[in-house]
Amino acid sequence: MALKAESEADVRIENWSGTHTASPSLYFQPDTPSAVERIVALAHAAGARLRVVGSKISPNGIGLSDEAMLDMAQLDAVLSVDVANRTATVQAGVRVREVVEALRPHGLTLQNYASIAEQQIGGFLQVGAHGTGAGVPPVDEQVIRMVLQTPALGRLELSPTHNPALFHLAKVGLGWLGVVTEVTLQCVPAHKLLQHTFVLTRQEVVERHLDNLRHQHMRYMWLPHTDTVVVVTCDPIVEGMALPPPPTTSESDATRPLRELLLASSAALGKPVAAARAAEMSFAQLRDELLALAPLEREHVIRVNRAEAAFWKQSEGYRVDWSDKLLGFECGGQQWVSEICFPCGTLARPDGNDLRYMRDLLALIEPSDLPTPAPIEQRWTRSSSARMSPAHSEQADDIFSWVGIIMYLPTQDAEQREAITRRFAQYNALCRDKLWPVYGAHQHWAKIEMPESADELTHLRRRLAARFPLAELNQAKRELDPKGILGNTLVDSLLLETPNTASSAAAA
Repeated sequence: MALKAESEADVRIENWSGTHTASPSLYFQPDTPSAVERIVALAHAAGARLRVVGSKISPNGIGLSDEAMLDMAQLDAVLSVDVANRTATVQAGVRVREVVEALRPHGLTLQNYASIAEQQIGGFLQVGAHGTGAGVPPVDEQVIRMVLQTPALGRLELSPTHNPALFHLAKVGLGWLGVVTEVTLQCVPAHKLLQHTFVLTRQEVVERHLDNLRHQHMRYMWLPHTDTVVVVTCDPIVEGMALPPPPTTSESDATRPLRELLLASSAALGKPVAAARAAEMSFAQLRDELLALAPLEREHVIRVNRAEAAFWKQSEGYRVDWSDKLLGFECGGQQWVSEICFPCGTLARPDGNDLRYMRDLLALIEPSDLPTPAPIEQRWTRSSSARMSPAHSEQADDIFSWVGIIMYLPTQDAEQREAITRRFAQYNALCRDKLWPVYGAHQHWAKIEMPESADELTHLRRRLAARFPLAELNQAKRELDPKGILGNTLVDSLLLETPNTASSAAAA
């Protein structure tokens, strides 16, 4: 009863992509650390399940539950900024963009960013967001101190010098060991970057890849069924350097190939789009409208990819702005996405597996009957010291590549969305079965979906146990959360030590 008095009822939660929903029995929105402490303690005493959630951006709904949920959005304060030591201490519910704006007057910023600035800092770190740059680690490496509210041991303060083993285990802890309430981040001086967007052929990527990797930040966008690879690099501006002129092509001119295809295709299908309406659409909106016409028709998707290739060719050029403005980017509309991470040598000695993976992936999907929209995003990071990061390594100079496949959900028609979901599951399964074991690839924690069969779950659990320190994680779980209140069906099924325990937890 004490728990129910502090909660909301009849709440329906949906993640950003609209791919997962939950109707929690109790929904808490505490606004102080003491309120979090009280709710966690009451849930522990009652043995009641309680799942912590951030901005609900994770594609797999990792923070959702039909049992009780703890929303951290109101713990959103920037508590202090230490300019001399370049650190910021923030509450876990503050959004990345809010941290950036609080740091700006002090001449500081974050070292790296993921694509979406609406993420809360707690979720940003707990699921292992990563950004890009072969010499830059995932974002969890910016954490130098964290406060974890645990069911059994209460408030714990963790850092590299204060309980370091648990600190490195809990940094990417998936909200499973405790509720992160406060984080201290190591910042860097605010800086502007020179961004260069250009297009290469696949062969040119092979020839120039080692040079491309040396940029501070770099990513590829591979466009299936085209010979186009979009390269986006970002590097610090050196004082006194001559800056190239900005692009001269307007967005209206650059998007013309997509707009013309939309007008022609919509008319041919008897669903004409008005030219005036099309003229007002951005690149991402045009792509969504085009895909909505026939999202599962392979030849149509190929035409859209080729129009996108023409758009990027017209969009080549340079741009100068603050790092936070350039390192985030437009992800498009609602979508299914699966992203994996695998080792590819060191920055000094890359082993070539990053490009071999893409060669094998394209050779696998392009002859198939799958509709494979663009882009396939490829990024890189240095290794992470967080034990549960897919990019974890004891060697600081190891590098990892991250590759994401996608299918958009440009329609609200339930049957069509279900059909797209089934096709994406086939796309993902093809990669999972043919490529991941070969390259030692593991999925981003926010993009692992619950396996559809017991055999698939068993196989996934074996792969996770071979890659991650699950015995140590479960030992910490027994000490910090002995009643197992902080999980949900997905996380418990993947991480709890025995399938029987996972099954009973899923049914609880």
